[in-house]
Amino acid sequence: MRLATLAIATMLGCAAGAATAQSNGARIAEASPIGEGVQAVGADSFAGVKVAFPDGVTGYPDMPYQTLPGYRPLKLDLFLPPASFAAAGPRPLVVYVHGGGWMAGGPRRSAAYVDWPKVLAALAAKGYVVASVSYRFSREAPFPAAIQDVKAGIRWLRAHAADYNIDPKRAAIWGQSAGGHLAALAGVSCNVAALEPGARIVPRAGNVETVASTAAGSDQASDCVQAVVGWFGIYDFAALAKRTSPPPGVPAGPSADDLFLGCPEGNCTAEQRAFASPITYVDRSDPPFLLMHGSDDRTVPEAQTELFDAALRAKGVSVRKIVIPGVDHSWIGKTPEATRDASKLALRTAIDFIDAQIGDAAKR
Repeated sequence: MRLATLAIATMLGCAAGAATAQSNGARIAEASPIGEGVQAVGADSFAGVKVAFPDGVTGYPDMPYQTLPGYRPLKLDLFLPPASFAAAGPRPLVVYVHGGGWMAGGPRRSAAYVDWPKVLAALAAKGYVVASVSYRFSREAPFPAAIQDVKAGIRWLRAHAADYNIDPKRAAIWGQSAGGHLAALAGVSCNVAALEPGARIVPRAGNVETVASTAAGSDQASDCVQAVVGWFGIYDFAALAKRTSPPPGVPAGPSADDLFLGCPEGNCTAEQRAFASPITYVDRSDPPFLLMHGSDDRTVPEAQTELFDAALRAKGVSVRKIVIPGVDHSWIGKTPEATRDASKLALRTAIDFIDAQIGDAAKR
């Protein structure tokens, strides 16, 4: 059954209630500064080998997780929770995937959030191991390189579960825009051989969506996840009309979609579009999804979320869809106040969903 679109006023009104005000999502969203527009590349607020964040969180920037011949090393930023959580056992993992049209952006940027590493560190302070991953851009290597990289990052983290006190059975992935596409694709393509990292395909027996991975190496670790958050993502390339202009900050040139798919002349086949579309791989074994979109998105049509939501429901997958009225791509509203309110609502909702799916309360 299709959920009704939730009005932003109703959601914001709920924030006054005691239950919402006490949630991790509400606390983190309220403390996160929001700019008036999408944040441009600026001074790096997360440089160095080891960074101390508030509340006992430790950040490790630029940790290499994959090196492929002929390409730049792929790195991730890692945020570890306070030592006080060690007694509670292995910690759930959240992997964040940035946007940028598959050819820009970075692990320390997200929409209008002024200090994204601080947001991820605040989530780590609630007992999560959080990683923000980089991946190869479409001008470096076309699809499926980016999804193979994201999966390699998940595998690397699981392979090092003992090193970072990660619970390999509790992993969520969260992405926005192009990163929302990659997060969703990772969520629905568990054990799809053609999308696995590299040329070495390691056979696995049984239902790998529920089998805990080992620490025997990244090749033998699972890239499956137990929850997915998609913000204004691309889920069906066949239904996506070509953009008349690239996303903000992305150089002009071929369509971002066609460049990503490996057909910069605009001659992508139906098979190429289906191969890269999360909607192609939906089945009943997929993990729970939270899908969020702005009703006035001029970069990625809201219809993308509507189509994917319907496909997931048709297969019996647990999914929650929220459309925030009056906001464009990246939660940009018509006023700075509207941008702030939508951004905080999206952040609060995403974190509360993650809590419900893989947090300690969900484990019990």
